Amino acid sequence: METSLVGSYPQPEWLVDREKLRTRLPPRVRASDIWKIDPAQLREAQDAATLAAIRDQELAGLDIVTDGEIRRESYSNYFVLALDGIDVDNPGEALDRNGNPMPVPRVSGPISRRENILRRDAVFLRSATDRKIKVTVPGPFTMAQQAQNDHYATEEEVAFAFADVVRQEVIELFEAGVDIVQLDEPWMESRSEQARAYGIETLRRALDGVDGTTVLHICFGYPLFVPGHKRTYRFLPELAEAPVDQISIETAQAELDLEVLEQLADKTIVLGVIALDSDEVESQETVAARIERALPYTRNLVAAPDCGMKYLTHDGAFGKLQALVGGAKLVQA
Repeated sequence: METSLVGSYPQPEWLVDREKLRTRLPPRVRASDIWKIDPAQLREAQDAATLAAIRDQELAGLDIVTDGEIRRESYSNYFVLALDGIDVDNPGEALDRNGNPMPVPRVSGPISRRENILRRDAVFLRSATDRKIKVTVPGPFTMAQQAQNDHYATEEEVAFAFADVVRQEVIELFEAGVDIVQLDEPWMESRSEQARAYGIETLRRALDGVDGTTVLHICFGYPLFVPGHKRTYRFLPELAEAPVDQISIETAQAELDLEVLEQLADKTIVLGVIALDSDEVESQETVAARIERALPYTRNLVAAPDCGMKYLTHDGAFGKLQALVGGAKLVQA
């Protein structure tokens, strides 16, 4: 059984204003005020912090390593704001997962890439570790739901346009030596009606012709901002038809009814067994018990945190990674 982050790891205090980060929802538009480093030195500082995050993962014993998303203000704005067709200076408005209005990217023209967005990050990660590496990309459905459409005729067309640029990016990431690419689609859970209408078709478009191991991450949202967790996903069994190899879900905080995994028998499950609603470090035995809950329904597992760890303290996150690896070893033993 392999172990992995879902994506993010805490950015260090010297790099970002963590209090400012924690007092706002994950930004959909620019949030350059979180960085503590002068822009002229920011890339070099981000590289140093990324290398530290990679070393933490190796030291904790993870089998699959990410770059911790250290360079990102949020999992989505890093990517979407680098695209053409997005007016970054005049944001639009959409409802967040709690139904409150928030500023979002405004689609003002045809969506396209002016250049590769994540390749440099992937090459840096590949050069820094000899373990398997995973790079995360915001999913096209979620990016479309998080945008104000002022250009395309329908919301499906917006999602398909994002899918086209995601496909280009994913193909180039595998060419750069990435082992696993993960699409983050949390809004498939929160916008399940729209996901049923065109979510799977959007994923097929995004991964058409892609050759490599792919993951889809679907979650209930960061517990810091969405504290109430249900026992069931509104959109999960449908992912049996998704053109991905692995499905990443959270089960620790939600105490998810895992019988649903029988409907995803053809997928490897990236099983969230580390809770992120506090910095309290689980025991290895607790982690092992959470893994064992899934074994009656599937044996194809990767053990992971529920979601990204960026809002935890460094010590809490590192301790949880150690517990994750220790729990997985107990189950394997």
